[in-house]
Amino acid sequence: MNHKRVLIIKTSSMGDVIHALPALTDAMQAIPGIRFDWVVEEKFSEIPEWHPAIDRVIPVAIRQWRKNIFSRSTWRAFMTFLRAVKKEKYDIVIDAQGLVKSALIARMARGLHYGLDKKSARESFAAFFYQKKIPIERNQHAILRLRKLFAEVLNYPLPTTMPDYAIDRAKLIKTSAEKNYLVFLHGTTWATKHWPEAYWIALAKKAGENNMKVLLSWGSSVERARAEKIAAHLSHVEVLPSQSLLEMAQVLAGAKAVVALDTGLGHLAAALSVPTVSLYGPTGADLTGALGESQQHLSATFPPCSPCFSRVCHWQGEAPIFQGEKMQPACMGSLTPEKVWESLR
Repeated sequence: MNHKRVLIIKTSSMGDVIHALPALTDAMQAIPGIRFDWVVEEKFSEIPEWHPAIDRVIPVAIRQWRKNIFSRSTWRAFMTFLRAVKKEKYDIVIDAQGLVKSALIARMARGLHYGLDKKSARESFAAFFYQKKIPIERNQHAILRLRKLFAEVLNYPLPTTMPDYAIDRAKLIKTSAEKNYLVFLHGTTWATKHWPEAYWIALAKKAGENNMKVLLSWGSSVERARAEKIAAHLSHVEVLPSQSLLEMAQVLAGAKAVVALDTGLGHLAAALSVPTVSLYGPTGADLTGALGESQQHLSATFPPCSPCFSRVCHWQGEAPIFQGEKMQPACMGSLTPEKVWESLR
């Protein structure tokens, strides 16, 4: 049976939302005429709109509502969301998040509710809310897990092709934009994921020696200060103004290459098939690394605790020395500018 109307629940984070796009592409290619609506955090609501199989994006603001849960404006916004999610009668509702909050959202929608079973979901209790529960092995990449989930729910053979995010990069590239530039994605939420500033500066100098311009993004005052420090006294390095998600996608789409930490914008670069070198220290690329064409992962092999998957570095041993300074965290310090530049080449 071909199911024509499907609702997806995949609210956050940016990387998780991007991870779901190849599953939609698989379904679109396997089932002619299938259409999707998508419930997503309003901060990331532009991303689903870039996929050709999406009809309607339904923004949700759970993170904001939690801050003002008893306010009248929060409840008005929630009721508006509830009406939007109940507007359609769906053939299938897929919770692709596997959390209790996403399972509850799925149950608000009208349709047959599917999700991961208790051994597969990120929060096992979420499985209680589904009418149909799908077992998907956890020890595999998040993109593959989602592709398998959609194939099982929608009953088509799992493709063995490279993930296809189906974003038309050509539509995002500005014809008048600078052509010969790199983008450095130096911002991330974990302190342990940061690459030393001295390394970013050294890499930017190598880019300049090879006639490449460097653009630096930022999303907070702390990241902007870091970008300005990296750019100081380097005329070929530019700190970008504040960017919307669409504007950042346009910058990435036109880049010759990207250097990224383990961050959502790195996954966006992969989805746009922009050549990218992604750096991993406390986290690993095996389960959540950026996947796509022309993607390279540099993973720390020192110290032996890497990847630790910890927001706090507990390593007390020796660390790499660069320009007379100890590089911290040690795992990220082991990924030298020379290694990164060689991967870029």
